[in-house]
Amino acid sequence: MRNKSLSFGQHRTGGRRLAAAFCNAAGILILISVIATCLPVTVPKFLGYEIYHVVSGSMEPEIPVGSVIYVEAAPPESISEGEIIAFVKGDSVVVHRVEDNQIVEGEFTTKGDANEKADVNSVPYASVIGRVKAHYPLLGKMLVLYTSNVGKIYAVCFAACGAMFNILASRLRERDNQERAKINIY
Repeated sequence: MRNKSLSFGQHRTGGRRLAAAFCNAAGILILISVIATCLPVTVPKFLGYEIYHVVSGSMEPEIPVGSVIYVEAAPPESISEGEIIAFVKGDSVVVHRVEDNQIVEGEFTTKGDANEKADVNSVPYASVIGRVKAHYPLLGKMLVLYTSNVGKIYAVCFAACGAMFNILASRLRERDNQERAKINIY
């Protein structure tokens, strides 16, 4: 009879160890996924880039709608014909290709790749944010998620679930250790 209870106790603690390992792995994977999805949105900011989400098709096919663009500050005089720049126009940020950099006038002639003609109004140097250094079509959806209030709540809740899995894993390990201590005493 005594061997059966030890065997049963050992079986229960083995199940707890497996559950603890599963909870720990799940918690770590969830936390890593939250951190990994935040990196493309946060790290470039620390490196001095401005991040924008493309909402119009004026630069297609080069930069599809929904893309994320990383814009690096640059002196307007150093920007060449053919480069893509971001600039402020009214309340919007526009991303177009430079057709001509008129250094003497201090302005650019720009054109969207999908547009037939150059932009009607020139872009003054004072409106230029910088040159587009990179663009990633798939990251746009993630940027929208992390910049919306609902997306931020989801990310926090998802991270909290990962932390709770890790807390559960430590509690299961604690119980397992207590159970083993009881078995060793008897």
